[in-house]
Amino acid sequence: MKQSVTVNKSAEAKWAEGIKNAISKFKIKLPRLDLATIFQKVIIPLISIISFIGVWYIGAEALRQREINFRIEKTLADQGQLAADQLKACFASGGTDCQTNTLPSPSQVWSSLQTLIQDHYVITKDKADFASKTASLNATRIAQGKDPIVYTGRPSFVDIVLTSLKTVFAGFLLALFIAVPIGIVIGLSEKLRSAFNWFIQIFKPVSPVVWYLLVFMIVKTLLIGTSTDNSFIISFISVGLCAMWATLVNTAVGVSTVDKDFINVAKVLKLGPLQKVFKVILPSSLPLIFTGLRITLSVAWMVLIAIELLAQSPGLGLFVWEEFQNGANDSNSKIIVAMFVIGIIGFLLDRFMLTIQNMVSFNKSDGI
Repeated sequence: MKQSVTVNKSAEAKWAEGIKNAISKFKIKLPRLDLATIFQKVIIPLISIISFIGVWYIGAEALRQREINFRIEKTLADQGQLAADQLKACFASGGTDCQTNTLPSPSQVWSSLQTLIQDHYVITKDKADFASKTASLNATRIAQGKDPIVYTGRPSFVDIVLTSLKTVFAGFLLALFIAVPIGIVIGLSEKLRSAFNWFIQIFKPVSPVVWYLLVFMIVKTLLIGTSTDNSFIISFISVGLCAMWATLVNTAVGVSTVDKDFINVAKVLKLGPLQKVFKVILPSSLPLIFTGLRITLSVAWMVLIAIELLAQSPGLGLFVWEEFQNGANDSNSKIIVAMFVIGIIGFLLDRFMLTIQNMVSFNKSDGI
């Protein structure tokens, strides 16, 4: 009897041990909650954001009050006490007739952001209604070999952002396909580096406005008499030519500073020229090449605003300029919204490039 009980207990112990092992395999290992890390990564950034918004609010209110006082004093001097009192009461009521034209407060910017989002939904619905109304007519026109009727209404803020992203990525790809091959060729030959150094040093600091004018002169002549969208082509070519120099220089430096031992190994293995480039030189140069590409993408996004303004391309640059000229009550707030969107997208583009760099390179980086 005792032996039977012992056997049963042994079986139960093994069964319990098996269940414990099975559960342990599915146990999720949670990271340790380090208070110092939480404070550094969460609390401090949160405090800095709140402080920034507080300073912004105080500064905006101070500027607003300064403009209000000036306008009341001017009205008092020009029109008398009654008009000044009426203007003061109007400012106190917060009516749309009495708005200041200065730095908007955080609440005003948030309200403008909500307005732009709601406006996007309205325009999207208008586009859908237009497409449904013209579907049959466009089908007939296409069957007859004619161009379909397209929606020509104003774009929403989201459409504007997407247009800018399309332009900057097209310019970035142009810079990539121009700068990387030329940088590899120059990096492999000291004579070519000496021959082209003057060219790089002269054209690298040229302003995006000048690049735009140069591209405009060439593209408008090449596309004369066509119905192609010149503004988009001019914009992305100007962006690419203006931003490619960091990638070109970094690629040339990376290729020229490849460890000589790697080159000797390639010779021992009797690799051909293309094999040597793709199997030895490029992998060794990737950290510097991607550093150049990150700078190129950042520069492309930065100069895009000025180039879109000049090219009248329907992107963020033209949006900011039109709001500045519009002078509506919420124009300043919309400009600040665009500023934050530009900054956030620029940060995300940099993180995107850093992620790709860490995926393809041996040297991992957290970025700055």
